[in-house]
Amino acid sequence: MNKSPHRRILCLWFPRLAAERVLRQRADALPAPFAIVGEAHGAQVLVSLCAQAQAAGLHLGQALRDATAMCPALIHRSAHPVAEAAFLASLRRWAGKFTPWVAEEPPDALALDITGCAHLFGGEAALIDVVAADCAALGLSVRAGIADTRGAAWALARYGGQAARAHRNGDAIAQEARATRSRASKRRSWEVMATRIRSAQAMDAAVIAPSGDMAAVLASLPLAALRLEAAVVDGLQRLGLRTVRDVVALPRAPFARRFGAVALRRLDQAMGLEPEPISPARGENHFATRLSFPDPIGLRSDIEAGLDRLLPRLCDGLRAKGFGARALRLTAFRAGGGMASVEVGLARPADHPARIRPLLMLKLDQIDAGFGIDCLRLHAHVVEPLPALQHAGHLDAGQRVQSRASGDTDLEDLIGKLGAKLGPEQVQRLAPAHSHIPAKAAQPLAAAWAAQAVGEAPEWPRPPSPRPLLIFPPEMVGAPEDSPTPPAQFKWRGRVWQTRVALGPERIAPEWWFDMPDWRSGPRDYWRIEVEGGERLWLFYAIGRDMPAGWFCEGVWGGAA
Repeated sequence: MNKSPHRRILCLWFPRLAAERVLRQRADALPAPFAIVGEAHGAQVLVSLCAQAQAAGLHLGQALRDATAMCPALIHRSAHPVAEAAFLASLRRWAGKFTPWVAEEPPDALALDITGCAHLFGGEAALIDVVAADCAALGLSVRAGIADTRGAAWALARYGGQAARAHRNGDAIAQEARATRSRASKRRSWEVMATRIRSAQAMDAAVIAPSGDMAAVLASLPLAALRLEAAVVDGLQRLGLRTVRDVVALPRAPFARRFGAVALRRLDQAMGLEPEPISPARGENHFATRLSFPDPIGLRSDIEAGLDRLLPRLCDGLRAKGFGARALRLTAFRAGGGMASVEVGLARPADHPARIRPLLMLKLDQIDAGFGIDCLRLHAHVVEPLPALQHAGHLDAGQRVQSRASGDTDLEDLIGKLGAKLGPEQVQRLAPAHSHIPAKAAQPLAAAWAAQAVGEAPEWPRPPSPRPLLIFPPEMVGAPEDSPTPPAQFKWRGRVWQTRVALGPERIAPEWWFDMPDWRSGPRDYWRIEVEGGERLWLFYAIGRDMPAGWFCEGVWGGAA
């Protein structure tokens, strides 16, 4: 069998990907024209059209208000780039049936290296037929191009069979006669619509270029087929250049100086003078293992024994990739149908069964075995990189041993066990916040996920004076005199307190860029008051702006409360 010395690249372009993605989700057929709307230069424009909308005369880049004026029945939805990228990724996985070398070309195309693969489907034409049948079943429009280079396949998929257009009126040599233009304006509307429908249907085609000279294949295509920037295409057209043939004939050095090395590189890639390999997307890390039983099990001891066989295999896979599990799901498949699952979370990534097993043991009672369990599946659905331990000297190794012996991971294990019992969001810890207001200097976060936020928090200036252990909403203090000087005697929480020592003041002003009702009294002068008996209170004097002035207590250091 003769083998071609050339690489063969297949480009699949989905011209209506965004619109057809939404239409596929609808159970009923959409009778009206449909479009996807995005933003460009502060205006809403059409970014994807269905075939019916295109046949109605709408075009990409058209302003939404102009499109609705032309076609009042137009139905439109906002663009969803994340969902569209996920849909393109799913198409990449589908295209893996033709070749393992598949790459995405965002936002709406795929590139496939089918060298040595086409004969498995009966040839390149038969492979295109399979692609067309699959896309028709998926409700997708597709255009395909096959060539020796990735750039040529890209060009044929988008511009194959199209002639270069004039840059502006009068530039082209062959102009339409005036009488022809006048008659064209008088054509009946149904003839115009039929012409547009035929043009829309002609887009769904395939172009297969013979192996060999790519310059001859691309010669008659417009300049945009070389993947050049719009400014470069505009500059070339102003010089009277219309097709790829015109650019190939130019001297290379002056072309590169005037239009840049990137434009020359695109030309060389399309012609095969510079390689442009296809790098397939790397598969996502997937950490899961399962265990099937010859006979259904139902006892807790049997589930524990199965878990003891699953955990080491899962942890070995995590360590091999340098990851640690942060959340795991144990699923039990019942013999009578259905399944039951439990989930656990860890406060620190772990790749050792000894740290994961106790958390799963707390959840096993929630699994209903029913008439028996046929299979167990353990899946680490949330993972994080876990750097490997570095080799250390005797002193560092001894310190690490002591830290492990003293319970270096005890806190994380405790957080994980409490989270398994109470729920991950119910166990919280305080993280530093960017505010000089005492009550806003910390924010509660889920303890299982707050360690990284606390560790990466930027340095914040320390307060000029210590803060009390317990801070609560301000409570009014009864003082004999309304004076900013600390009172020698005051009443708080039904008791009379005698001031022994007063340290301060520390003036704290409100955050003027926020509307805080509690601080409408203006700046506060905070004092550390030690009373007879040794208790220490944190009092402040509200200077008074929009609210009356007075003394308040906001915190305590000891057991005075």
